[in-house]
Amino acid sequence: MATSAQSQSVFRNRMARYYGYFTIGFIGISLLMLLLEVFAGLPTQIIGWVFLLLTMALYATIGILSRTKVLDEYYVAGRNVPAVFNGMATGADWMSAASFISMAGTLWLLGYDGLAYIMGWTGGYVLLALLFAPYLRKFGQYTIPDFVGARFGGNTARVVAAICAIIVSLTYVTAQVVGVGLIMQRFVGVDYAIGVVLGLSGVLVCSFLGGMKAVTWTQVAQYIILIIAYLIPVTALSIQLTGFPLPQLSYGQALQRIQMLEQEQGLSKTSESPVVAGKLVTTGYIPPFNEGLSNAAAVDAVRQLNTQFGLNVTPPALQTIPDAKKPELGDWRGTPWNFLALMACLMLGTAGLPHILIRFYTVPSVRESRLSVGWSLFFIFLLYFTAPAYAAFSRWQILENVVGKQISELPNWTKTWASNGLIVIRDLKAIEGVEIGKEPGWVKNLINAKSLVVEDANGNGKIDLGPWEDIGEGKGRAGEISGTVVTKARTDGILQLNELGRTTADGIDGDLVVLSTPDIAGLPFTIGALIAAGGLAAALSTADGLLVVIASAIAHDIYFRTINPKASLNTRIVLGKSMIVVAAVIAALLAIPRLALIAQMVAWAFSMAAATFFPVVLLGIFWKRANGPGAIAGMIGGLAVTLFYMFNNYTNPAFNVLGISHLGSGIFGLPVAVILIIVVSLLTKEPSKEIQDLVDNLRNPITDDEGMSKMLDKVATAK
Repeated sequence: MATSAQSQSVFRNRMARYYGYFTIGFIGISLLMLLLEVFAGLPTQIIGWVFLLLTMALYATIGILSRTKVLDEYYVAGRNVPAVFNGMATGADWMSAASFISMAGTLWLLGYDGLAYIMGWTGGYVLLALLFAPYLRKFGQYTIPDFVGARFGGNTARVVAAICAIIVSLTYVTAQVVGVGLIMQRFVGVDYAIGVVLGLSGVLVCSFLGGMKAVTWTQVAQYIILIIAYLIPVTALSIQLTGFPLPQLSYGQALQRIQMLEQEQGLSKTSESPVVAGKLVTTGYIPPFNEGLSNAAAVDAVRQLNTQFGLNVTPPALQTIPDAKKPELGDWRGTPWNFLALMACLMLGTAGLPHILIRFYTVPSVRESRLSVGWSLFFIFLLYFTAPAYAAFSRWQILENVVGKQISELPNWTKTWASNGLIVIRDLKAIEGVEIGKEPGWVKNLINAKSLVVEDANGNGKIDLGPWEDIGEGKGRAGEISGTVVTKARTDGILQLNELGRTTADGIDGDLVVLSTPDIAGLPFTIGALIAAGGLAAALSTADGLLVVIASAIAHDIYFRTINPKASLNTRIVLGKSMIVVAAVIAALLAIPRLALIAQMVAWAFSMAAATFFPVVLLGIFWKRANGPGAIAGMIGGLAVTLFYMFNNYTNPAFNVLGISHLGSGIFGLPVAVILIIVVSLLTKEPSKEIQDLVDNLRNPITDDEGMSKMLDKVATAK
């Protein structure tokens, strides 16, 4: 035992030394690029490619050095990853494109209501530490479906768990691929679809060659890159705006400034609900629970599909709640239910995500699994504690330097981003002089939606604007354009906040907030390229782990454990690698249409995990009477209810309970899963004595139990 502890200490110190050198080298290269840009005028495209190629080469090198054909190393990194490094790997695995790119953007858009993401995602790790980590490590197998199969005694439960793992992980990995495409598009200048392919090639080099072993050690490097990339720009912003280098502590000053600017610009105001008499609602960044319900995302998704694939699918009718024309739909603003449901789903989903749960199989002992969760929380805290400040500083900059300015006087970065198609200036003054028939995409969408009518009154073939006038029935006219969107504010040539938008809708794309902040603040391009490297690291690290989960679910849980238990080691590894490639291709195809905001897709994955894996693992550990039929019924029922509510509310927000949106749909699937597990278990045969003994043994994780494998063999024999 002493020899094992000593070898672990030597290994830990050696890896700490290697990654210490890497950190110094990465900071040094970043400083060199900055100096070359500022003093030698190094072209920005070269800087972008240098960061991209260096980081991808690093990940490929680690993947090649970690290549393995040993099953333990391929699926669980040899179970010898020290707690601190497993904590960093878990942090990188966890801090996906949603955390790095989209969380600050979500806070930027939602203000207080966006804090549900931070509280839910961090709170989930407390549940992991208390309820799952030590027990899963003591169980000591390869996958979560392994746990379900052994605990609930049968391949049916294992296959259902594997299918749930594939659905959850595929949804999650698609969001990461979207993030990869966005970063490539902005900082390397390639087309979004090409960026998706380039990014996934980097993932495949890593996970294909070395499985979880390569993924783990790559994720340690990726964590170092992403945390440096996240903290440096926001620190520079804090110094620039407040003169103080700790953004987490100067956050309050930013909020005060935002509040003042919103009041000046009429963005923060208290008004009476249009459908509930006497109900006052305050809009703005700081007041809580002021978000209504809408299916705008679903409408956008259908329009994107139509545009990209030449389809002619009719999008659902746009519906927002509250709606003065439909007072019976109510007004759920000012109530906390949606906030609490989303936070609960994110928290419980965290504790049920397969790619996070398998992290506790990779450490040497039960004690190390608990330490690993502690380190994970610390490493995640560094980013999550900073995200609200990032969002606030960015919003402050936009409100102060962009909103309220003449379109002709907007900063240069808006023109750059507009030329790349990443933002759209949606003030109608911008289309004056445009040839009829060659209107930009966002204008064509308004024309197709019959919100805007263009008449070439003077026959010159161009759009000519004139003074705005009200023509009744909620419509306006300004020269040769008319319609419901032709308002005085939309034709005055002064940019409003909602006019900084996208092709498909008003409002900036939340996924672009972090990526655009260096440009907004006038920081050197190197800082932006650094953010791109960090965002790429965040997306790739999570994608790595998710692809391994999908591959192991098919190759290990379905093929080896269920279809062909006599499959050779080589066959299992080859099949696992093949499934990684297949999963990556499917994720790329799903990501290209960009059907949702990254954080939104991730919230869907968490809702599904909360309604499937959380209840089945929780009751599997803490209730001996839970059996296979109960687990199967619970997972299927929980997933079905979650997907049913998710789809119906996404397409029609009038379908809701207590104003809870599709993002919190797991709150309905979870109790259904728990009830089904309990009721069906009580109505069917209790688990065998071997399984009940296994649960008793599992729930005593104070020390490692070498007899666990023997008990698992007994359970397998008893079947």
